[in-house]
Amino acid sequence: MEDRLWEYIDGVCTPEEKLLIEQLIASNIEWREKYRELLEVNALMKEHLEMDEPSLRFTQNVMEEIGKYQIAPATKTYINKNIIRSIAAFFICMLAAFLVYALAQFNWTATSGDTRSIDLSKIYNSPLAMVFMMVNVVLGLVLLDMYLGRKKKKLHTEH
Repeated sequence: MEDRLWEYIDGVCTPEEKLLIEQLIASNIEWREKYRELLEVNALMKEHLEMDEPSLRFTQNVMEEIGKYQIAPATKTYINKNIIRSIAAFFICMLAAFLVYALAQFNWTATSGDTRSIDLSKIYNSPLAMVFMMVNVVLGLVLLDMYLGRKKKKLHTEH
């Protein structure tokens, strides 16, 4: 009831709702008393409430206050280089392990004459090789994204 009366007082209700609320105010004592009460509140708000406008320097004052605090350092200063090196060493070891695994699958015995053959299906169809290749593809895409992001950022800072 109160929400509908506020909409009526503010003039934001539809013409059908306006007609219905006017009928309710005229016929229902509870609606009429609530309407008078809300009209008094509305009149008091209009008389005593003034909207304060911020000063013309408001934005500049806020920015000066923010400038007093220490800004977070760039990521280069708080990323531990040893962690990056250990991640790189892990993936280099993974590459070496994959190479050793591939060489272990090589048939070192001569099959016909002096030709040596390797069965690539045994290497590329193993679950270990599939997981390794998927991890490397994802990391390659992340690296490409980082490279293109830096390039894009560099272009925006130049212009």
